[in-house]
Formats: sequence, C-alpha cells, structure tokens
Amino acid sequence: MVRETRLSVDNLVYPMFVVCGKGKKEEIGSMPGVFRFSVDMLTKEAQEVAGLGIPAVILFGIPDRKDETGSEALNPKGVVQEAVRALKDKVHGLTVITDVCIDEYTSHGHCGLVKDGQILNDPTLEILSRMALSHAEAGADMVAPSDMMDGRVGSIRKALDGNGFHDIPIMSYAAKYASLFYGPFREAADSTPKFGDRRSYQMDPPNAIEALREVALDIEEGADIIMVKPALAYLDIIYRVKNEFNYPVAAYNVSGEYSMVRAAANSGWLDGDRVMMEILVSIRRAGADLILTYFARDAARILNK
Repeated sequence: MVRETRLSVDNLVYPMFVVCGKGKKEEIGSMPGVFRFSVDMLTKEAQEVAGLGIPAVILFGIPDRKDETGSEALNPKGVVQEAVRALKDKVHGLTVITDVCIDEYTSHGHCGLVKDGQILNDPTLEILSRMALSHAEAGADMVAPSDMMDGRVGSIRKALDGNGFHDIPIMSYAAKYASLFYGPFREAADSTPKFGDRRSYQMDPPNAIEALREVALDIEEGADIIMVKPALAYLDIIYRVKNEFNYPVAAYNVSGEYSMVRAAANSGWLDGDRVMMEILVSIRRAGADLILTYFARDAARILNK
C-alpha cells in the first residue's frame, strides 16, 4: 500500500531483431532466450508480446546485403519496412517503433558515413532522414534515431513534417554512451565496427553534464521522448535528466545487462527472476517512463500474475 515506485507492463518496450527470409527463428548465442526472426515468424512472436499487454516493440533490421553507405536502409521493401507493414496488418493495437541507424546496414559497421577513416556527420543526416521517412511511410508509429550524429533529430523532424508525418513522434537516443555493455547486441545485429570504435560520436562514460547538454539539444530540435543508454550503469543520468527536464524519459536495459543476469541465473548463482525485477524497478525508480528491455516478456508474465 505504501510502495513508492510502481513498475507496470505499460512501462515496457520489447526489442526485436528481424532478418530476411522465411521461417527463421535463430537464437542469439550471447543472449539466451532472444531470437532473430524472419517477418513471418516475427508477427507470431509479436502477437504473443501484445497478448502479454506489452504496449510496444522496437525493431532492428539485419539485411542480406551491406555496402559502404548502408543503402539497403532506404529500400522501401527492406526488412524493417516489410516488418512494419506486417505488424501493423496482423498485430492490432501494438505500437511499432523503428530504430533509425545505419550501422546494421553498412559494411564498415559504423553509424555514419565514412571517408578516409573519418565519420561524416552532416552527410549522414540525409540518409537518416530518408530512412526515418521510409519507416513512417511503411506505417511505423514512432522512429528512434540511435546514431548520435549531431543535428539528426532536427533533420528527421523536418523530413517527417515536410512529408505530412507531423504526428510521428521521435524517441531520441539523446544520451548514448560508448559502452562495452553493447557487445551481445552487436553479435545479434551483426554491427561490430570493422575498424576503430564509436567513441568519436558516442558519449564518454565519465561525463554527466554533457548528457544534459545533449538532451537539451535534442528537445530543442523536436524530440518527443529522450533516452538514456545503457540504463543500469547510468541510473544517475536517468535521474538527473528526469529532474532537469521533466520530459518523457526512456532507458535502454541493454544486451550486456541482460546477458549478465541470464548467464548468472543459468549457472545457478542467483535468482534470475528476482534480480530481473529488482533491476527493472531500479530503472523505473531512477525516473524512466519507458524501459526498453529484453526481459519484457518475462517481466510481463510476473507483473500479470
């Protein structure tokens, strides 16, 4: 009766990986219980997700073909675009969010265009804007730029508004840190950089005030929801962002955070379900309104009891 923090199924967003082909359900080795789905199998899984009361999914696409510019990200019949159409057709009431970043689509694995080993911020903005627009045209309910290029929220907002998609919200990865907790995701999405790393455009983990500046810029450019990523090692950032801006805040309980718990639970070292719920409550207590988590299905089953 006097519990201060409430965690609900309504707070959860389930990340899903979609691949080309048919009849595919491939477990990701470093993420037990998480799979890559072809579109036909994705819709079946998403129906179960919706049946648990989880209000939204976020899609990450893995194409069959990659190149230097990530051109497949703009294909109107690309893997994410087809997945969006299928989900909106077959899973009614489920909010479909799409990740907007070209790292899964580029042969070099970086989130921006590359020339002579350097990331090209401004030329990447056009690609991201066209990618977001193609997702909206396919029927996406929300787009989520995760690239950390400067100015991408404003560029995407302009592209959406200019094509009649004024009502499509943007959930911006506003404070995305250069974290090693992303390792299992990069296996899942086949997006490990082929050279260097992402520290030139993702945030330095010791920095907190910088996160507030990044969030303020994204809000000014038109972000509707702002995200902190990762979540567990950055609870203080979630708290500071929520208190500073009183804006809708999302937090990404990322792959490494998930896999650590799964590995320990599978070895019998801890109670996986109780630790899962403790972590999710901590993220909510810090101030997150939305929690993107691979635990969403398991947490929903517990919350629905």
